[in-house]
Amino acid sequence: MPDLYADISNVPPEIQERLAGVLEARAADARQKEMLNVYLSEIAFPMGARVLEIGCGTGAVTRTLAGWPGVSEAVGIDLSAIFIAKARELSKGVRNISFEIADGRSVSLADASFDVVVVHTTLSHVPEPKELLDQAYRLLRSGGWLAVFDGDYATATVSTGDADPLNACIDAFRSGFVHDPWLIRRLPALMAAAGFSVQPARSHGYVEEPQAGYLLTWIDRGADVLVQNGRIGGDMAEALKAEARRRSAGNEWFGHIAFASILARKAV
Repeated sequence: MPDLYADISNVPPEIQERLAGVLEARAADARQKEMLNVYLSEIAFPMGARVLEIGCGTGAVTRTLAGWPGVSEAVGIDLSAIFIAKARELSKGVRNISFEIADGRSVSLADASFDVVVVHTTLSHVPEPKELLDQAYRLLRSGGWLAVFDGDYATATVSTGDADPLNACIDAFRSGFVHDPWLIRRLPALMAAAGFSVQPARSHGYVEEPQAGYLLTWIDRGADVLVQNGRIGGDMAEALKAEARRRSAGNEWFGHIAFASILARKAV
C-alpha cells in the first residue's frame, strides 16, 4: 500500500479531514512541542527572518515559526488544499503568516527569498526527497538555514514482549503512511549532495508510557491497513484497537520512536 501522504491531494476528502485532526493532535503533544523547540533553538534566525515550511499540513509548526523571535514572516506550503484551508482557518488573526498550495519538489517562489527553510515530519513521505532538498537550496539566501526533522521509523515499537501482536499494526502503519522509513539515516548524504554544509544530527527519543498518546493513532491506522491488505478481518482489527486501549487504561502501555533533527547551511 503506498504512502497516503505522498499523494495527499488525491486522498478522499473525509480521510484528509481525519488526518488533519491527527496532525493537530500530534502538534499539541507536549513532547512534540519540546522537540520542535529544541531544534529551532539551534538555528541562528536573523532579525526580520523570512521563513518557509515545506509540507506544513495544518500549519501548526508554521504558527510556531510566525511567533519565533526574529521572524518577520512565515510561509507554509502543502499539496493538500484541505490542509491549507485548515491552516488558514487556524491562523486567523496572525498577521505575519500565509499559506499556499504547492509541491515542495517544484515551488514557484523566488530564488534566495528565505532565511530559513523547515521540513518537519515531511521528507520521509516524499518520493523524490533530493528534488525537495534542491528546491530548499534554491530558495535559501546565502548563509540560510535548512532544518529537517523526521522520524527514524525503523525504531518504532509498542512492544511489551516478544511477538507482540500490536507491532503488526506498527509495521502496517509504516507501509501505508511512510514512503521511506529509512530516510533519516541517509539524509546527511542527500543534504550534502544538494550543496549544503551539514551539521551533526541530534536524536530525540519519544516515549509514551504508561498511557497511550499519539502512537495510538498508529495502531488504529495500521489495523485499518491490515484489513485493506486482506491480512486480517474487521473483527481482528477491532480486537487489536481494543487491546491498545486496554493497555492504556490499565497503565500498561509502552510506545517508542526515535526522531532526529538535522541542520544544514547554504554557503555564504
